[in-house]
Amino acid sequence: MILYLRAFGLNPKTETFSITNPMDAAQEAQRREAFRHLVLNALERRLFFIPSFKIYRGVAGLYDYGPPGCAVKANVLAFWRQHFVLEENMLEVDCPCVTPEAVLKASGHVDKFTDLMVKDEKTGACYRADHLLKDYCKEKLEKDPRLTEEKAAELRHVLAMLDDLSSEELGAKIKEYGITAPDTKNHLSDPYPFNLMFQTSIGPSGASTGYMRPETAQGIFVNFKDLYYYNGNKLPFAAAQIGQAFRNEISPRQGLLRVREFTLAEIEHFVDPDDKSHPKFAEVSKLEFLMFPREDQVSGRQARRIVIGEAVSQGIVNNQTLGYFIGRVYLFLTLLGIDNKRLRFRQHLANEMAHYAADCWDAEIECSYGWIECVGIADRSAYDLHAHTDKSGVELVAHEKYAEPREVEKLVITPVKKDLGLAFKGNQKMVVEALLAMEEKEAMELKATLEEKLEAEFRVCTLDKVVTIKKNMVSISKEIKKEHQRTFTPSVIEPSFGIGRIIYCLYEHSFYTRSSKDGDEQLNVFRFPPLVAPIKCTVFPLVQNQQYEEVARSIARSLTAVGISYKIDITGTSIGKRYARTDELGVPFAITVDSTTSVTVRERDSKQQIRVDVDKVASLMKEVTDGVSTWPDVLWKYPSHSS
Repeated sequence: MILYLRAFGLNPKTETFSITNPMDAAQEAQRREAFRHLVLNALERRLFFIPSFKIYRGVAGLYDYGPPGCAVKANVLAFWRQHFVLEENMLEVDCPCVTPEAVLKASGHVDKFTDLMVKDEKTGACYRADHLLKDYCKEKLEKDPRLTEEKAAELRHVLAMLDDLSSEELGAKIKEYGITAPDTKNHLSDPYPFNLMFQTSIGPSGASTGYMRPETAQGIFVNFKDLYYYNGNKLPFAAAQIGQAFRNEISPRQGLLRVREFTLAEIEHFVDPDDKSHPKFAEVSKLEFLMFPREDQVSGRQARRIVIGEAVSQGIVNNQTLGYFIGRVYLFLTLLGIDNKRLRFRQHLANEMAHYAADCWDAEIECSYGWIECVGIADRSAYDLHAHTDKSGVELVAHEKYAEPREVEKLVITPVKKDLGLAFKGNQKMVVEALLAMEEKEAMELKATLEEKLEAEFRVCTLDKVVTIKKNMVSISKEIKKEHQRTFTPSVIEPSFGIGRIIYCLYEHSFYTRSSKDGDEQLNVFRFPPLVAPIKCTVFPLVQNQQYEEVARSIARSLTAVGISYKIDITGTSIGKRYARTDELGVPFAITVDSTTSVTVRERDSKQQIRVDVDKVASLMKEVTDGVSTWPDVLWKYPSHSS
């Protein structure tokens, strides 16, 4: 019933599918959509999630998690803490959602965190320009039987280059293809940038501007100095944070995958830029999984299975620490229940890479929407700490003490403030800062010019103009100095997890249908591993009987005592219907009370049953839900039971 298509073309993010016959593509799109509706219907009906403010017709891009959804999310986050924070001895922080403008100005979000938007010229409705062009190209490729190969190649090229198109180029393509507003077919405005952050005011005066954070990482970066001290001034170390983030999406779509408020779990691993080895890399080096290196994407090849140790040794992955976290992310996702055959790690193409990044990979999970980026694992170099150091004036650096003092040649720039003050008056401070910020090459070129001509032109960025510096205004030299320690700005390896996206893909990967006992209907099942199941077991008296009900309540108390979530059902509904209801909630085990001394335990997917003494059933549930024992282990220990 479930048929997934593989990505095609130079840019896998386009999700254009490799089917040459548009009719086949249309049928596959219909199958994917039918499967998605089946999953979403089960999720909404069982209150895994519901549109927020539903009685007021809801708000696009905002969703509420219901009881089972909250439980799944809590279990995923608990495992994330265990798998990363506890096992890697990370420092966890919890920072405010409201962030001052200065912080996000330094990080670049105020100026650059934008998407290109177009408006319906008559109604004013807003749309993301790249989404409209992407949808047009995909629909033509999948559904237009008259499409020539030449035109198809052109559309694939547009999809591949979508991230590189300027606002002018994007607008030109929208006009060339006659793309109009989806709802009204009205003409669209030219594209223009829209900042995705929610703006607010801090304090009653409104004088201090703030934003709802678009990511949790900045809270960690600005706390680096204190965290470094807390860690005994030692590198490497990692800080982690789980929290809400906010993005004012122009036109949210794809349900839980693109929303305006969401949960992020982010790690910032600080490491010496000269030594990015990892002491635990050997623990993951033999893992083999689907990887999609940049070269394979550009040459049109498919993702292939690569051993992560070989990927690092061959230079496909930039360094050991980045490779280590890729391996740890793979283990995390597959232990949650993500199908490893529909999980790949895709390297960013040149047009996706930030200018400061050394390397970046996305963990992408295939679902009915295509390949979805769920985790980003990036080597961000030292960009963030440098940016906050420059803007705040507080040095965010680390130190390495030498066993013996070392003689090093140091550049010494000494501005003569008296002469600079006479020449530049109120601008003196900015000129001094610009002189002190010079790199060695620029400083030595300035020194040579001053010695030859006694003056030189010098650009001051903060003044946005070129000034004349005279020889008497600055002294530039190199001196041999003894150093007892090295001071440097750490690099950052950042795994960033979109928790909602992971959970939605987990829903699809866990969902299947099977025939009822009579064969007259298809029953929905979520095969959640016990690790993430919202409810670990159910307790059913076989029939309405006071003795059985007392035993059921006694078992329930024992389950509570060992920390196992359960659902008790003492209604008179048939046992088959009760099984079906809880299978649809993904409950892995059902305890049926059919005597006062022993009970039947049923496993959800195999439907196999065993007999267990009443006083042992709670400890058994604890074993299997904690992963101490597996169901096959249990089958060896307890007698089987036929219903």
